[in-house]
Amino acid sequence: MRVSVLGLGYVGCVSAACLASMGHEVIGVDVNQVKVDLVNDGKAPVVEERIGELIAEVVRTGALRATADVREAIMDSEVTLVCVGTPSEPNGSLCTTYLERVTEEIGAVLADRRQRGDGRQTVVFRSTMLPGTCLNLLVPILEKHVGGTAGVDFGVAVNPEFLREGTSVRDFFDPPKTVIGEFDPASGDAVAALYDGLPGEVFRVPVPTAEAIKYADNAFHGLKIGFANELGAVCHALGVDSHQVIDVFLADRKLNISPAYLRPGFAFGGSCLPKDLRSLVHAAQRADVSVPILSHVLPSNSAHLQRAVELVERTGKRRAGLLGLSFKPGTDDLRESPLVELAERLFGKGYDLKIYDANVSLSRLLGANREYIETRLPHLAQLLADSVDEVLDHAEVCLVGTRDPAVLSALPHGGDGPVLIDLIHLPDADARRTEPGYMGLAW
Repeated sequence: MRVSVLGLGYVGCVSAACLASMGHEVIGVDVNQVKVDLVNDGKAPVVEERIGELIAEVVRTGALRATADVREAIMDSEVTLVCVGTPSEPNGSLCTTYLERVTEEIGAVLADRRQRGDGRQTVVFRSTMLPGTCLNLLVPILEKHVGGTAGVDFGVAVNPEFLREGTSVRDFFDPPKTVIGEFDPASGDAVAALYDGLPGEVFRVPVPTAEAIKYADNAFHGLKIGFANELGAVCHALGVDSHQVIDVFLADRKLNISPAYLRPGFAFGGSCLPKDLRSLVHAAQRADVSVPILSHVLPSNSAHLQRAVELVERTGKRRAGLLGLSFKPGTDDLRESPLVELAERLFGKGYDLKIYDANVSLSRLLGANREYIETRLPHLAQLLADSVDEVLDHAEVCLVGTRDPAVLSALPHGGDGPVLIDLIHLPDADARRTEPGYMGLAW
Protein backbone atom coordinates (compact mmCIF):
# COMPACT_ATOMS: atom_id res chain seq x y z
CA MET A 1 0.00 0.00 0.00
CA ARG A 2 1.01 3.64 -0.43
CA VAL A 3 1.15 5.20 3.02
CA SER A 4 1.85 8.71 4.30
CA VAL A 5 2.91 9.17 7.92
CA LEU A 6 2.42 12.66 9.36
CA GLY A 7 4.80 13.31 12.24
CA LEU A 8 8.27 11.76 12.49
CA GLY A 9 8.67 11.55 16.26
CA TYR A 10 9.09 8.21 18.01
CA VAL A 11 5.73 6.77 16.96
CA GLY A 12 5.72 8.16 13.41
CA CYS A 13 9.36 7.36 12.68
CA VAL A 14 9.09 3.78 13.92
CA SER A 15 5.73 3.24 12.20
CA ALA A 16 7.07 4.58 8.89
CA ALA A 17 10.25 2.51 8.96
CA CYS A 18 8.53 -0.70 10.03
CA LEU A 19 5.70 -0.38 7.50
CA ALA A 20 8.26 0.28 4.77
CA SER A 21 10.16 -2.86 5.78
CA MET A 22 6.90 -4.83 5.40
CA GLY A 23 6.72 -3.84 1.73
CA HIS A 24 4.58 -0.72 1.85
CA GLU A 25 5.61 2.44 -0.01
CA VAL A 26 5.89 5.07 2.73
CA ILE A 27 6.28 8.84 2.74
CA GLY A 28 7.11 10.45 6.08
CA VAL A 29 6.14 14.05 6.75
CA ASP A 30 7.40 16.49 9.35
CA VAL A 31 7.51 20.27 9.74
CA ASN A 32 11.07 19.95 11.00
CA GLN A 33 13.32 19.99 7.94
CA VAL A 34 16.21 18.48 9.94
CA LYS A 35 14.17 15.33 10.55
CA VAL A 36 13.19 15.17 6.89
CA ASP A 37 16.81 15.50 5.77
CA LEU A 38 18.01 12.85 8.24
CA VAL A 39 15.46 10.32 7.00
CA ASN A 40 16.27 11.02 3.35
CA ASP A 41 19.95 10.49 4.22
CA GLY A 42 19.05 7.09 5.66
CA LYS A 43 19.52 8.21 9.25
CA ALA A 44 17.11 7.98 12.17
CA PRO A 45 15.88 11.25 13.75
CA VAL A 46 15.30 9.40 17.06
CA VAL A 47 17.45 7.15 19.21
CA GLU A 48 15.87 3.73 19.35
CA GLU A 49 17.06 0.14 19.23
CA ARG A 50 17.32 -1.17 15.61
CA ILE A 51 15.78 1.95 14.08
CA GLY A 52 19.03 3.21 12.56
CA GLU A 53 19.76 0.14 10.47
CA LEU A 54 16.07 -0.26 9.58
CA ILE A 55 15.78 3.28 8.18
CA ALA A 56 19.07 2.93 6.32
CA GLU A 57 17.79 -0.23 4.63
CA VAL A 58 14.29 0.99 3.63
CA VAL A 59 15.61 4.35 2.37
CA ARG A 60 18.26 2.52 0.34
CA THR A 61 15.60 0.33 -1.31
CA GLY A 62 13.32 3.33 -1.97
CA ALA A 63 10.52 2.05 0.29
CA LEU A 64 10.75 5.14 2.52
CA ARG A 65 11.30 8.81 1.82
CA ALA A 66 10.45 12.00 3.70
CA THR A 67 9.11 15.46 2.87
CA ALA A 68 7.89 18.59 4.61
CA ASP A 69 5.05 18.89 2.08
CA VAL A 70 1.81 17.44 3.48
CA ARG A 71 0.01 17.84 0.16
CA GLU A 72 2.65 15.92 -1.78
CA ALA A 73 2.56 13.05 0.70
CA ILE A 74 -1.23 12.69 0.86
CA MET A 75 -1.72 13.03 -2.90
CA ASP A 76 0.75 10.19 -3.35
CA SER A 77 -0.81 7.79 -0.83
CA GLU A 78 -4.02 5.91 -0.10
CA VAL A 79 -3.70 5.69 3.69
CA THR A 80 -2.55 8.54 5.95
CA LEU A 81 -1.33 7.84 9.48
CA VAL A 82 -1.50 10.81 11.85
CA CYS A 83 1.24 10.57 14.49
CA VAL A 84 1.46 14.11 15.85
CA GLY A 85 1.85 14.86 19.56
CA THR A 86 -0.99 15.35 22.03
CA PRO A 87 0.79 16.85 25.06
CA SER A 88 -0.80 18.04 28.30
CA GLU A 89 -2.01 21.58 28.79
CA PRO A 90 -0.84 23.30 32.01
CA ASN A 91 -4.12 22.29 33.72
CA GLY A 92 -3.67 18.64 32.72
CA SER A 93 -6.18 18.63 29.86
CA LEU A 94 -5.33 17.15 26.48
CA CYS A 95 -3.83 19.54 23.95
CA THR A 96 -5.39 18.88 20.54
CA THR A 97 -3.89 21.89 18.78
CA TYR A 98 -1.51 19.87 16.60
CA LEU A 99 -4.20 17.31 15.80
CA GLU A 100 -6.65 19.99 14.72
CA ARG A 101 -4.05 21.78 12.63
CA VAL A 102 -2.93 18.68 10.74
CA THR A 103 -6.53 17.51 10.30
CA GLU A 104 -7.37 20.81 8.62
CA GLU A 105 -4.41 20.34 6.27
CA ILE A 106 -5.48 16.78 5.47
CA GLY A 107 -9.04 17.95 4.78
CA ALA A 108 -7.86 20.59 2.30
CA VAL A 109 -5.82 18.03 0.37
CA LEU A 110 -8.64 15.48 0.40
CA ALA A 111 -10.95 18.11 -1.08
CA ASP A 112 -8.58 18.41 -4.05
CA ARG A 113 -8.35 14.62 -4.37
CA ARG A 114 -12.12 14.40 -4.40
CA GLN A 115 -12.40 17.01 -7.15
CA ARG A 116 -9.84 15.11 -9.20
CA GLY A 117 -11.76 11.88 -8.72
CA ASP A 118 -8.86 10.14 -7.00
CA GLY A 119 -9.55 7.00 -4.99
CA ARG A 120 -10.83 7.09 -1.44
CA GLN A 121 -8.28 8.05 1.20
CA THR A 122 -8.36 6.58 4.72
CA VAL A 123 -7.22 8.86 7.54
CA VAL A 124 -5.88 6.85 10.48
CA PHE A 125 -5.22 8.58 13.80
CA ARG A 126 -2.38 6.98 15.78
CA SER A 127 -2.11 9.90 18.22
CA THR A 128 -3.36 9.26 21.75
CA MET A 129 -6.63 11.13 22.32
CA LEU A 130 -9.53 10.96 24.71
CA PRO A 131 -12.75 9.15 23.71
CA GLY A 132 -14.92 11.41 21.61
CA THR A 133 -12.04 13.42 20.15
CA CYS A 134 -12.16 11.74 16.76
CA LEU A 135 -15.93 11.70 16.21
CA ASN A 136 -16.79 15.01 17.89
CA LEU A 137 -13.79 17.13 16.89
CA LEU A 138 -11.72 15.67 14.07
CA VAL A 139 -14.36 14.12 11.82
CA PRO A 140 -16.34 17.40 11.66
CA ILE A 141 -13.12 19.24 10.73
CA LEU A 142 -12.45 16.75 7.95
CA GLU A 143 -16.02 16.87 6.61
CA LYS A 144 -16.01 20.66 6.64
CA HIS A 145 -12.76 20.98 4.67
CA VAL A 146 -13.36 18.03 2.35
CA GLY A 147 -16.94 18.99 1.63
CA GLY A 148 -17.86 15.33 1.93
CA THR A 149 -19.00 12.64 4.32
CA ALA A 150 -16.81 10.41 6.49
CA GLY A 151 -17.28 6.76 5.65
CA VAL A 152 -18.42 7.65 2.14
CA ASP A 153 -16.02 10.14 0.56
CA PHE A 154 -13.10 9.25 2.79
CA GLY A 155 -12.31 6.71 5.49
CA VAL A 156 -11.55 7.35 9.16
CA ALA A 157 -10.04 5.07 11.78
CA VAL A 158 -8.27 5.24 15.13
CA ASN A 159 -5.30 2.90 15.52
CA PRO A 160 -3.60 3.42 18.91
CA GLU A 161 0.02 2.35 19.18
CA PHE A 162 1.47 0.14 21.91
CA LEU A 163 5.14 0.94 21.36
CA ARG A 164 7.47 1.28 24.33
CA GLU A 165 10.40 3.61 23.83
CA GLY A 166 13.58 1.54 23.79
CA THR A 167 11.83 -1.55 22.37
CA SER A 168 9.43 0.06 19.92
CA VAL A 169 10.69 -1.72 16.78
CA ARG A 170 10.42 -5.06 18.56
CA ASP A 171 6.95 -4.11 19.82
CA PHE A 172 5.82 -3.12 16.32
CA PHE A 173 6.67 -6.53 14.88
CA ASP A 174 5.44 -8.47 17.92
CA PRO A 175 2.50 -6.41 19.22
CA PRO A 176 0.48 -7.43 22.30
CA LYS A 177 -2.60 -6.67 20.19
CA THR A 178 -3.72 -4.56 17.25
CA VAL A 179 -6.67 -2.26 17.90
CA ILE A 180 -8.63 -0.77 15.00
CA GLY A 181 -11.36 1.73 15.80
CA GLU A 182 -13.26 1.79 12.54
CA PHE A 183 -15.69 4.48 11.44
CA ASP A 184 -16.96 2.02 8.84
CA PRO A 185 -15.90 -1.50 7.73
CA ALA A 186 -13.99 -0.28 4.67
CA SER A 187 -11.86 1.98 6.87
CA GLY A 188 -11.13 -0.93 9.17
CA ASP A 189 -10.19 -3.11 6.19
CA ALA A 190 -7.61 -0.56 5.06
CA VAL A 191 -5.94 -0.48 8.49
CA ALA A 192 -6.04 -4.26 8.86
CA ALA A 193 -4.27 -4.60 5.50
CA LEU A 194 -1.39 -2.47 6.79
CA TYR A 195 -0.54 -5.00 9.48
CA ASP A 196 -1.32 -8.18 7.57
CA GLY A 197 1.05 -10.92 8.69
CA LEU A 198 1.89 -9.52 12.12
CA PRO A 199 1.19 -11.75 15.17
CA GLY A 200 -1.26 -10.94 17.94
CA GLU A 201 -5.03 -10.65 18.10
CA VAL A 202 -6.74 -7.93 16.07
CA PHE A 203 -9.66 -6.08 17.68
CA ARG A 204 -11.97 -4.14 15.39
CA VAL A 205 -14.05 -1.92 17.64
CA PRO A 206 -15.99 1.37 17.59
CA VAL A 207 -13.82 4.49 17.37
CA PRO A 208 -14.39 5.70 20.99
CA THR A 209 -13.53 2.23 22.30
CA ALA A 210 -10.18 2.32 20.50
CA GLU A 211 -9.46 5.75 21.97
CA ALA A 212 -10.28 4.52 25.49
CA ILE A 213 -8.23 1.32 25.25
CA LYS A 214 -4.97 3.26 25.07
CA TYR A 215 -5.86 5.13 28.26
CA ALA A 216 -6.93 1.91 30.00
CA ASP A 217 -3.53 0.38 29.20
CA ASN A 218 -1.45 3.34 30.31
CA ALA A 219 -3.47 4.05 33.45
CA PHE A 220 -3.13 0.41 34.52
CA HIS A 221 0.58 0.39 33.78
CA GLY A 222 1.03 3.46 35.94
CA LEU A 223 -1.15 1.94 38.65
CA LYS A 224 0.90 -1.26 38.68
CA ILE A 225 4.18 0.62 39.02
CA GLY A 226 2.76 2.84 41.76
CA PHE A 227 1.28 -0.16 43.60
CA ALA A 228 4.57 -2.06 43.51
CA ASN A 229 6.51 0.98 44.69
CA GLU A 230 4.13 1.72 47.55
CA LEU A 231 4.07 -1.92 48.63
CA GLY A 232 7.86 -1.99 48.45
CA ALA A 233 8.09 1.09 50.67
CA VAL A 234 5.75 -0.40 53.29
CA CYS A 235 7.58 -3.74 53.26
CA HIS A 236 10.92 -2.01 53.67
CA ALA A 237 9.61 -0.02 56.63
CA LEU A 238 8.34 -3.25 58.22
CA GLY A 239 11.62 -5.10 57.62
CA VAL A 240 10.26 -7.36 54.88
CA ASP A 241 11.96 -8.27 51.58
CA SER A 242 9.57 -6.63 49.09
CA HIS A 243 11.04 -8.43 46.07
CA GLN A 244 10.41 -11.78 47.72
CA VAL A 245 6.83 -10.71 48.43
CA ILE A 246 6.29 -9.62 44.82
CA ASP A 247 7.86 -12.82 43.45
CA VAL A 248 5.28 -14.89 45.31
CA PHE A 249 2.53 -12.39 44.42
CA LEU A 250 3.36 -12.74 40.71
CA ALA A 251 3.31 -16.54 40.91
CA ASP A 252 -0.46 -16.42 41.50
CA ARG A 253 -1.88 -16.48 37.96
CA LYS A 254 -5.38 -17.39 39.13
CA LEU A 255 -6.25 -14.18 40.96
CA ASN A 256 -3.34 -11.71 40.89
CA ILE A 257 -1.94 -11.72 37.35
CA SER A 258 -5.16 -12.65 35.56
CA PRO A 259 -8.50 -11.21 34.41
CA ALA A 260 -9.88 -11.79 37.92
CA TYR A 261 -11.56 -8.69 39.41
CA LEU A 262 -10.88 -6.62 36.27
CA ARG A 263 -14.52 -6.19 35.27
CA PRO A 264 -16.41 -2.93 35.80
CA GLY A 265 -19.17 -3.50 38.34
CA PHE A 266 -20.21 -2.67 41.86
CA ALA A 267 -18.12 -1.88 44.94
CA PHE A 268 -16.18 -4.62 46.73
CA GLY A 269 -16.74 -5.66 50.34
CA GLY A 270 -16.57 -8.65 52.65
CA SER A 271 -14.63 -9.58 55.73
CA CYS A 272 -11.16 -9.40 54.11
CA LEU A 273 -10.52 -6.69 51.53
CA PRO A 274 -11.73 -3.60 53.45
CA LYS A 275 -10.23 -4.76 56.75
CA ASP A 276 -6.84 -5.64 55.28
CA LEU A 277 -6.56 -2.44 53.26
CA ARG A 278 -7.28 -0.41 56.39
CA SER A 279 -4.64 -2.33 58.35
CA LEU A 280 -2.00 -1.95 55.66
CA VAL A 281 -2.62 1.78 55.25
CA HIS A 282 -2.54 2.26 59.03
CA ALA A 283 0.78 0.38 59.27
CA ALA A 284 2.20 2.62 56.54
CA GLN A 285 1.05 5.75 58.35
CA ARG A 286 2.61 4.58 61.62
CA ALA A 287 5.87 4.01 59.74
CA ASP A 288 5.62 7.49 58.15
CA VAL A 289 5.38 5.96 54.67
CA SER A 290 3.22 7.84 52.15
CA VAL A 291 0.94 5.48 50.22
CA PRO A 292 -1.47 7.70 48.26
CA ILE A 293 -2.63 4.91 45.95
CA LEU A 294 -3.35 2.37 48.67
CA SER A 295 -4.91 4.97 50.96
CA HIS A 296 -7.39 6.00 48.26
CA VAL A 297 -8.65 2.51 47.33
CA LEU A 298 -11.37 2.46 50.00
CA PRO A 299 -12.53 6.05 49.31
CA SER A 300 -12.70 5.13 45.62
CA ASN A 301 -14.80 2.09 46.52
CA SER A 302 -17.15 4.22 48.59
CA ALA A 303 -17.54 6.72 45.74
CA HIS A 304 -18.60 3.91 43.43
CA LEU A 305 -21.25 2.86 45.93
CA GLN A 306 -22.49 6.45 46.06
CA ARG A 307 -22.92 6.39 42.28
CA ALA A 308 -25.49 3.62 42.73
CA VAL A 309 -27.41 5.76 45.23
CA GLU A 310 -27.36 8.66 42.80
CA LEU A 311 -28.79 6.47 40.02
CA VAL A 312 -31.74 5.65 42.27
CA GLU A 313 -32.21 9.33 43.10
CA ARG A 314 -32.12 10.21 39.42
CA THR A 315 -35.20 8.05 38.73
CA GLY A 316 -37.34 10.11 41.11
CA LYS A 317 -38.98 6.89 42.38
CA ARG A 318 -39.52 6.23 46.10
CA ARG A 319 -40.42 2.51 46.29
CA ALA A 320 -37.14 0.62 45.88
CA GLY A 321 -36.13 -3.01 45.64
CA LEU A 322 -32.75 -4.65 46.18
CA LEU A 323 -31.99 -8.13 44.84
CA GLY A 324 -28.96 -9.50 46.68
CA LEU A 325 -27.54 -8.55 50.06
CA SER A 326 -24.50 -10.70 50.90
CA PHE A 327 -21.09 -9.44 49.83
CA LYS A 328 -20.90 -12.01 47.02
CA PRO A 329 -23.05 -14.84 45.61
CA GLY A 330 -23.18 -18.23 47.31
CA THR A 331 -22.72 -16.95 50.86
CA ASP A 332 -24.75 -15.39 53.65
CA ASP A 333 -21.81 -13.28 54.84
CA LEU A 334 -23.07 -9.73 55.26
CA ARG A 335 -19.95 -8.27 56.89
CA GLU A 336 -18.96 -5.09 55.06
CA SER A 337 -21.18 -6.07 52.13
CA PRO A 338 -21.52 -3.06 49.81
CA LEU A 339 -25.15 -4.08 49.29
CA VAL A 340 -25.79 -3.73 53.02
CA GLU A 341 -24.20 -0.28 52.89
CA LEU A 342 -26.35 0.54 49.86
CA ALA A 343 -29.50 -0.63 51.67
CA GLU A 344 -28.51 1.41 54.72
CA ARG A 345 -28.08 4.58 52.66
CA LEU A 346 -31.37 4.12 50.81
CA PHE A 347 -33.28 3.33 54.01
CA GLY A 348 -31.67 6.33 55.68
CA LYS A 349 -32.86 8.55 52.82
CA GLY A 350 -36.44 7.44 53.42
CA TYR A 351 -36.88 4.99 50.55
CA ASP A 352 -39.61 2.36 50.96
CA LEU A 353 -37.25 -0.61 50.55
CA LYS A 354 -37.75 -4.35 50.03
CA ILE A 355 -34.81 -6.77 49.85
CA TYR A 356 -34.48 -10.38 48.68
CA ASP A 357 -31.48 -12.69 48.96
CA ALA A 358 -32.06 -16.44 48.86
CA ASN A 359 -29.07 -17.04 51.13
CA VAL A 360 -29.98 -14.51 53.81
CA SER A 361 -32.45 -15.38 56.54
CA LEU A 362 -32.38 -13.41 59.76
CA SER A 363 -33.15 -16.52 61.80
CA ARG A 364 -30.04 -18.29 60.43
CA LEU A 365 -27.54 -15.45 60.93
CA LEU A 366 -25.08 -16.19 63.73
CA GLY A 367 -22.11 -14.70 65.53
CA ALA A 368 -20.20 -11.80 64.02
CA ASN A 369 -22.43 -11.90 60.94
CA ARG A 370 -25.59 -11.30 62.98
CA GLU A 371 -23.88 -8.74 65.20
CA TYR A 372 -22.76 -6.79 62.13
CA ILE A 373 -26.18 -6.64 60.52
CA GLU A 374 -27.91 -5.72 63.81
CA THR A 375 -25.51 -2.79 64.09
CA ARG A 376 -25.62 -1.59 60.49
CA LEU A 377 -29.18 -2.44 59.44
CA PRO A 378 -31.28 -3.17 62.55
CA HIS A 379 -34.52 -2.92 60.55
CA LEU A 380 -33.53 -5.80 58.24
CA ALA A 381 -36.36 -8.07 59.40
CA GLN A 382 -39.02 -5.66 58.17
CA LEU A 383 -37.16 -5.10 54.87
CA LEU A 384 -36.63 -8.73 53.83
CA ALA A 385 -39.04 -10.19 51.25
CA ASP A 386 -39.84 -13.88 50.76
CA SER A 387 -39.38 -13.91 46.96
CA VAL A 388 -38.07 -12.10 43.92
CA ASP A 389 -41.62 -11.45 42.75
CA GLU A 390 -42.51 -9.75 46.03
CA VAL A 391 -39.67 -7.28 45.50
CA LEU A 392 -40.52 -6.70 41.83
CA ASP A 393 -44.22 -6.16 42.62
CA HIS A 394 -43.30 -3.64 45.32
CA ALA A 395 -40.55 -1.69 43.59
CA GLU A 396 -40.71 1.25 41.21
CA VAL A 397 -36.92 1.05 40.93
CA CYS A 398 -35.01 -2.17 41.56
CA LEU A 399 -31.26 -2.66 41.98
CA VAL A 400 -29.88 -6.01 40.82
CA GLY A 401 -26.82 -7.04 42.84
CA THR A 402 -26.77 -10.82 42.40
CA ARG A 403 -26.39 -13.35 39.62
CA ASP A 404 -28.69 -15.85 41.33
CA PRO A 405 -30.33 -17.75 38.41
CA ALA A 406 -33.73 -17.45 40.09
CA VAL A 407 -33.35 -13.69 40.15
CA LEU A 408 -32.06 -13.41 36.57
CA SER A 409 -34.92 -15.50 35.17
CA ALA A 410 -37.52 -13.37 36.94
CA LEU A 411 -36.32 -9.98 35.72
CA PRO A 412 -38.76 -8.27 33.33
CA HIS A 413 -37.85 -7.19 29.80
CA GLY A 414 -38.81 -4.37 27.50
CA GLY A 415 -39.49 -1.76 30.13
CA ASP A 416 -42.19 -3.79 31.92
CA GLY A 417 -42.05 -3.61 35.69
CA PRO A 418 -39.74 -1.38 37.71
CA VAL A 419 -36.75 0.58 36.46
CA LEU A 420 -33.81 -1.84 36.67
CA ILE A 421 -30.44 -0.60 37.92
CA ASP A 422 -27.85 -3.19 36.95
CA LEU A 423 -24.97 -3.35 39.46
CA ILE A 424 -23.38 -6.56 38.14
CA HIS A 425 -23.49 -6.33 34.33
CA LEU A 426 -26.27 -8.81 33.64
CA PRO A 427 -25.55 -11.58 31.10
CA ASP A 428 -27.99 -9.89 28.69
CA ALA A 429 -26.86 -6.34 29.50
CA ASP A 430 -25.93 -5.55 25.88
CA ALA A 431 -29.45 -6.40 24.70
CA ARG A 432 -31.06 -4.51 27.58
CA ARG A 433 -29.17 -1.26 26.91
CA THR A 434 -31.72 -0.19 24.32
CA GLU A 435 -34.69 -1.04 26.54
CA PRO A 436 -36.53 1.71 28.43
CA GLY A 437 -36.17 1.42 32.18
CA TYR A 438 -32.69 -0.12 32.21
CA MET A 439 -29.68 1.64 33.78
CA GLY A 440 -26.16 0.25 34.13
CA LEU A 441 -23.72 1.39 36.79
CA ALA A 442 -20.56 1.50 34.68
CA TRP A 443 -21.58 0.56 31.14
